[in-house]
Amino acid sequence: MRLARINTEDGPRTVVAHGDRWMELSALEAAAGRQLPARLGDLLGTVQRRELAELIERATDARPVEVRLEDAATISDTGDIWGAGLNYLGHSQDLSAQQPVSGPGSYLRPRGCLMDNGGEIGLPTHSSRVTAEAELGLVIGTECKNVSREQWRSVIAGVTAVLDLTAEDVIRENPRYIPWAKGFDTFCSVGPQLVTLDEFDDEALRSTRVSTVRNGQVVASAPVAEMKYDLAYLVEYFTAGRTLTPGTVICTGTPGAAVIEPGDSISAVVEGVGTLSHSVKG
Repeated sequence: MRLARINTEDGPRTVVAHGDRWMELSALEAAAGRQLPARLGDLLGTVQRRELAELIERATDARPVEVRLEDAATISDTGDIWGAGLNYLGHSQDLSAQQPVSGPGSYLRPRGCLMDNGGEIGLPTHSSRVTAEAELGLVIGTECKNVSREQWRSVIAGVTAVLDLTAEDVIRENPRYIPWAKGFDTFCSVGPQLVTLDEFDDEALRSTRVSTVRNGQVVASAPVAEMKYDLAYLVEYFTAGRTLTPGTVICTGTPGAAVIEPGDSISAVVEGVGTLSHSVKG
């Protein structure tokens, strides 16, 4: 199953698909006999994935809608955005840094940095070296806290793609500046869709390839299996002692970053999940 958000004159609307057939929530509401939450994060927190699948099967007479993932709205409409740093060896080598040994580097970024797929990136004047990084994102599907690594799948609704931007020169000066360096407008893209976790067994997830692509050329690429801290560890780590709400995104690290300049195009490609593509304002 896939979920996305499309921009309309009345604002973003959540759509769901089973196979290639996308439907608006209103079609599922008729099958459910009740109103469903309009925001994706709220929907994940109140409607079980099994129920969603059953509603899709029941809505056989619903009119499908056209969905252009190339300009889909960000799927991150509720919850926090957490990130794991230096989780791939390639990225730690980019920064000439050692991978942390007691847990991944981590940060919490503001929601104001989010943009829709296809949006134009604006480079801040506060940095002379901005990098862009492709990542796999995990989307929390149920409120949770202190989740053991053995139970990690039970709280994850699905996976998505993330494009993470960083004012890298600032972090090179002082790693304590990470939240500031990642919080500029247009510095994060999440989407273009959520693919429910039941579409991937553990081996399929481990073999999923994440690639940072600049101007059509692959800058860095690696399978999820090359993470230092695996997905189960990351869920355990980020839920330890804190409550995560539905819609929260855990960005799991990048295989490598690309320095971007005005006029560049940059993409985050997550195999079997989706592609985020953006141009850099000239």
